[in-house]
Amino acid sequence: MDKLDIFNYFPDLTPRQKEQFGALDALYHEWNAKINVISRKDIDNLYLHHVLHSLAIAKVVSFRPGTTILDIGTGGGFPGIPLAIMFPECRFRLIDSIGKKVRVATEVAHAIGLDNTEAFHRRGEEEKDKFDFVVSRAVMPMPDLVKIVRKNISKSQHNALPNGLIVLKGGTLEDELRPYAKIVERTDISSFFSDEWFQGKQVIYLPITPNK
Repeated sequence: MDKLDIFNYFPDLTPRQKEQFGALDALYHEWNAKINVISRKDIDNLYLHHVLHSLAIAKVVSFRPGTTILDIGTGGGFPGIPLAIMFPECRFRLIDSIGKKVRVATEVAHAIGLDNTEAFHRRGEEEKDKFDFVVSRAVMPMPDLVKIVRKNISKSQHNALPNGLIVLKGGTLEDELRPYAKIVERTDISSFFSDEWFQGKQVIYLPITPNK
């Protein structure tokens, strides 16, 4: 898969967005050679395994301008950087507990001119600010993640979708999602991306009531 496949799935991208997405491959290859944050297999499938996977969230929710999003456990910038390209009028904060990964995310965002993005070397437990949504790629079981991020969910609502947690996950999820069975929403990524790599992978949305 290359960037053109992404353009086909998202036909309304601006020339600026296409330029930014197109620059990611060379940038991540360059930084991965210096600081290994993505496996060799994955770096050769960057657009499929990382960029398009991240953008599955954009198929589930279209963030309104002014929305604030926290990407917890961002690694080298996923899903935060692709989403920040897709939603330039929203604000993104990317955090990770591993400093070298944060550096890669920071440098890539700077290189493509993402002025709606900031990245910090920080654990989720240390993040104190409030956001409309928290996004993540399978960093831990949902109950553990919910405990950490509940404090970060804003009471102020800006979107049709209530504030909460949006996670990219795969595999058997019944046990960890059982506590939220009445409110959780699960969307198969293969319902909008055709590549077989997405079989069994889902976007999990969980509305969260903020702490008082």
